[in-house]
Amino acid sequence: MGLRSLLYRPYERDLERTLRTSGQTPRHIGVILDGNRRWAKQSGTSTADGHRRGADKISEVLGWSEEAGVEVVTLWMLSTDNLERDAAELDALLEIICEAVETLAADGRWRLQHVGSANLLPADAAARLGAAVDRTSGATGLHVNVAVGYGGRHEIADAVRSYLRDAIDAGHTMEQAAESFSVEHIAEHLYTKGQPDPDLVIRTSGEQRLSGFLMWQSAHSEFYFCDAYWPDFRHVDFLRALRAYSQRERRHGR
Repeated sequence: MGLRSLLYRPYERDLERTLRTSGQTPRHIGVILDGNRRWAKQSGTSTADGHRRGADKISEVLGWSEEAGVEVVTLWMLSTDNLERDAAELDALLEIICEAVETLAADGRWRLQHVGSANLLPADAAARLGAAVDRTSGATGLHVNVAVGYGGRHEIADAVRSYLRDAIDAGHTMEQAAESFSVEHIAEHLYTKGQPDPDLVIRTSGEQRLSGFLMWQSAHSEFYFCDAYWPDFRHVDFLRALRAYSQRERRHGR
């Protein structure tokens, strides 16, 4: 343990005490894992190494979430925009992501769910993700959504398509389906249907925007933007995010 970690430990314990007395723990945390490439450039290493270091951080953060009493964590690992990257970089990134998800599955503690458009991914990557998710179907710990090939606009479009298919399968005309359509129908057909909406969304790297992450579900979420690049995200940063959440008055639009 380095000197900085030793100095931060008393501060972490103080944050933990504050959180225990607050009684406000988010049930669902969304995390935008941002800054791997900039971390690599700053560190003088390859982009792939930055993504690997970012992948190594995931199990740590899931462990912190479990300790805090969080029930659901959604990790945005690859956006639909990312699919437009240079083919060589994308192939390397997908390999790292698949390996990371397979490692999470092998741990056996967490129940994984893929959220995103599997049809937009290369067939091999989609199959590997699906197989890893299937291996965790009996896990009873933290529910972990791995958002790979995910875009908020794509999710809402997929939800509307899913609703229309269900309505037509039930014998309704398109006009009847449109007439009865409501916001609840979208919620019932999202990738995260049945889950609580995220109470807290964390984004690393200093960027202060959602970029389409959980667009529908985050309508009443609290946001926390951290300057640290994702590979440098520390336990104390996580605790600060939880403290900021605990200090906010949640009005849900009221």
